[in-house]
Amino acid sequence: MALPKTQWAQVLERDGEGVTYKQIPVPEPGPDEVLVNIKYSGVCHTDLHAVKGDWPLARKLPLVGGHEGAGIVVAKGSLATGIEIGDHAGVKWLNGSCLSCEFCRKSDEPLCADALLSGYTADGTFQQYCIAKAAHVSKIPKHVPLDAIAPVLCAGVTVYKGLKESGARPGETVAIVGAGGGLGSLAQQYAKAMGLHIVAIDGGDEKKAMCEELGAEAYVDFTKSTDLVKDVQNATPDGLGPHAVLLVAVNELPFQQAANYVRSRGTIVAIGLPANAFLKAPVFSTVVRMITIKGSYVGNRQDGDEAIDFFARGLIKAPFKTVPLSELGKVYELMEQGKIAGRYVLEIPN
Repeated sequence: MALPKTQWAQVLERDGEGVTYKQIPVPEPGPDEVLVNIKYSGVCHTDLHAVKGDWPLARKLPLVGGHEGAGIVVAKGSLATGIEIGDHAGVKWLNGSCLSCEFCRKSDEPLCADALLSGYTADGTFQQYCIAKAAHVSKIPKHVPLDAIAPVLCAGVTVYKGLKESGARPGETVAIVGAGGGLGSLAQQYAKAMGLHIVAIDGGDEKKAMCEELGAEAYVDFTKSTDLVKDVQNATPDGLGPHAVLLVAVNELPFQQAANYVRSRGTIVAIGLPANAFLKAPVFSTVVRMITIKGSYVGNRQDGDEAIDFFARGLIKAPFKTVPLSELGKVYELMEQGKIAGRYVLEIPN
């Protein structure tokens, strides 16, 4: 198949500017890479951080953002194995890693010092044709709709990994902070599929309705609560608080509150990345109640395959709205205003 020489993309040209919808060259895959014709790409809060440059992590400029891209492999390098032209594939946050360091050998590829990050240190999925290492793209079953699977490739994998890291077992309770957002809406579904009770924490009636529809057994509205700690504890079946807390919020305060309502020997998992924020907890109660506080990054290759499998079996339905790639700037505006329930998915032009 003859590939075009140019393509449409959303490009961040310089610091302090928004994205520009323009035509750029179509890249060619290297020996261990594939070229994916992106059909749909989810928009993650990380993409907004990339535009604002407010993380303590260097990014490339100019930059094509995006890391939840689902499409079709249209070209591959001579050393690319495990995936073929015509396969449906997902391009995730982890675009590539060295595969030879200690972390890669122990299946902690996201911790690789030489990791390539889609839409941050490598051009991502807000373009028609995207490059990724063949070892790191995820094969997508052909019966799975590419628009619906897109949010799973980052949001789904990330919260699924966080739930695994929490150690919560079937029948136990997990509180999900930021439950009505893109990450939280998926976290609720994975938690339900894993046999967990769910306490959803967020603000507003629209998010309450969505959380209840997704299977949350209780909803705590932080905008209305006068005693958040008590309300969360009382929302659990025995009143002792959740066994685990997944923090997918984009503000710092929820990260400080969690240690007060998690039950003794519970686990707090930090996933959201509010800029310049800190985790704080009282030392005395953290020690005597044996609380675990940990971070959880994106999943490894196996976590990605497992997260996709949950979706392929019909256990996960990512709430999303579809808009054209040209409207990415408007999505960022809604994101900054906190007006997005679920996920926005960009439809990439043919």
